[in-house]
Amino acid sequence: MNDGIKRAFSQQALKAFAKDVGRSYWILLKIMVPAVVIVKLLDELGATEFLAMLLSPLMGVLGLPSEFGLVWAASILTNIYGAMVVFYQLSDGASYSVAQISVMSMLVLVAHALPIEGAVAKALGVRWRVTILLRIVGSYVFALFVHLAMQFSDLETQPSVVLWSPTPSGDSLTAWLLSQLEMLIGILVILASLMAFLRFLTLIGFDKVLNILLLPLTRLLRVDKEASQVTIVGLMLGLSFGAGLLIDAAEKGTISSRDMKIVACFLGLCHSLIEDTLLVLLLGAHWVPVLLGRLLFSIVVMAILVRLLWSDTSTDTSTDSGSDAKKTQV
Repeated sequence: MNDGIKRAFSQQALKAFAKDVGRSYWILLKIMVPAVVIVKLLDELGATEFLAMLLSPLMGVLGLPSEFGLVWAASILTNIYGAMVVFYQLSDGASYSVAQISVMSMLVLVAHALPIEGAVAKALGVRWRVTILLRIVGSYVFALFVHLAMQFSDLETQPSVVLWSPTPSGDSLTAWLLSQLEMLIGILVILASLMAFLRFLTLIGFDKVLNILLLPLTRLLRVDKEASQVTIVGLMLGLSFGAGLLIDAAEKGTISSRDMKIVACFLGLCHSLIEDTLLVLLLGAHWVPVLLGRLLFSIVVMAILVRLLWSDTSTDTSTDSGSDAKKTQV
């Protein structure tokens, strides 16, 4: 163990680690920075309001007011925080039930930040049309299931309680640039920390225990055990961090392009279970559908899709390089 620790902290090992982090982060930057700029331009051109106009008629089927279409549109084009700001602006003085907030939360949790996260998924081999269909249609179907289930509970009449509201970062270009810079720096810090932590788990042998614990999930998704660590990171912290680790694994040839696509699609439906869940709970949603329901729904959907789209595990398993893995797309 002591020899292993010495090797892990040797100058050569630290340089290799820094190189791995830099390579993965640079790939993410090339994906995320253009997407962030495009989102800003779309928002300035009124794309959010146009998308809201298209989505508003769908709200009635879910038992939601039509103005919630603007909340969903803001979520799709920006992120959950953006959707929360719009929600507070629209709901000033209004009262909603726990069921309504829970249904709205399903839309926001599954379909948010699509320009950025869709670009990340594309780099992992998932085509744009698959991401859009999977997450927008998936979020609506999931919200519909929750709406129907809530009719058999008293949450339809129980008023929701808002516990916290985000502070807008400001409308100036400077404020926007600072917030985006803070986000990108945060991603670098967390990505480096995660990669270091996973190497530590491998050093002490805990990665084998983690693989055993995640064996039921990896069997349902029909992916190799090498994808399990990335899956749990993405589930807990988010798609961008999971993508960084997937890219790192692909560069090293330890994960197949097939498994990359499956994990990327799964994490598109269900990621950041800690932060995202807490955010919608602060809006007044119920924890059962937003946490357990979302996880179960995502597993079932992906278990079906894997058997329909990736049933042959003998194909598309080339792991020669990260670039080769990213060429084969769904």
